[in-house]
Amino acid sequence: MNTVLYINPKGVVYETRAFSKADIAELVSDYGLESLSSGDRQFDFWFTPTTRRCQRRVNRTATGLLQSATGFTARNVPLLRGGVVVATHDADGDLDGLSWEQLDRLARMSRSLTARDHRILTRRSNRADARLRRRPATPDALQPETADRRETVRH
Repeated sequence: MNTVLYINPKGVVYETRAFSKADIAELVSDYGLESLSSGDRQFDFWFTPTTRRCQRRVNRTATGLLQSATGFTARNVPLLRGGVVVATHDADGDLDGLSWEQLDRLARMSRSLTARDHRILTRRSNRADARLRRRPATPDALQPETADRRETVRH
């Protein structure tokens, strides 16, 4: 059994189990799974590049954790959206569970962001979320709908 962390779109962190990449895809509720690894190649962040409309907000918890686990700065860390799974891999590259030491390390890293980093990430996240609210979800929403014309029917 592989212990992984699932960070839901609102940023709540759950410890759960995943046996394969298909389980991870099911957790993040989408396919087209992609991953980023930490600088020391100890942690894998699994996410989907495109998410459903309800999950398109920036996942601030996962983005902050990605920044603290990699060499990214608050200005250039990729903004992760929707659900994110944090796991690790074995020497063959197959999915592996997080150990207690790795879970403790992730907890310490999540507290290592400075107030300045939080401020920059919050500003970037707010801007990205505002752009999503302004942009329509579908191309059909760009064209105004014509009013329904009702014809009177006599019986």
